[in-house]
Amino acid sequence: MDYAKIIEAIESVKHPAINAPLTTLGILQDIDIEDNKVKGTLVWPFDMVPPHIKQIIITSIQNALKPFNLDFEYTERIMNEEERNKFLELEKKYWKGF
Repeated sequence: MDYAKIIEAIESVKHPAINAPLTTLGILQDIDIEDNKVKGTLVWPFDMVPPHIKQIIITSIQNALKPFNLDFEYTERIMNEEERNKFLELEKKYWKGF
């Protein structure tokens, strides 16, 4: 298994409305590759992120892992104030809209 290519694929996944990778935005953290799955933490900026946006993001990650035959397993949490402030700065800088 080529871990570098897997990480590269994960880091290429961008937010649907922000032209920046999920890892840069702090939405995807704590990435670990075990056996046939990638584990990570999805860190949402707010607890009211619309379910369809969450699903778009999760599906994008799953699609990036398909060529490696890897599943995506995740936990979720809400960003703390510092993480949210960084996210909001990056959102403003890289916003592209839907």
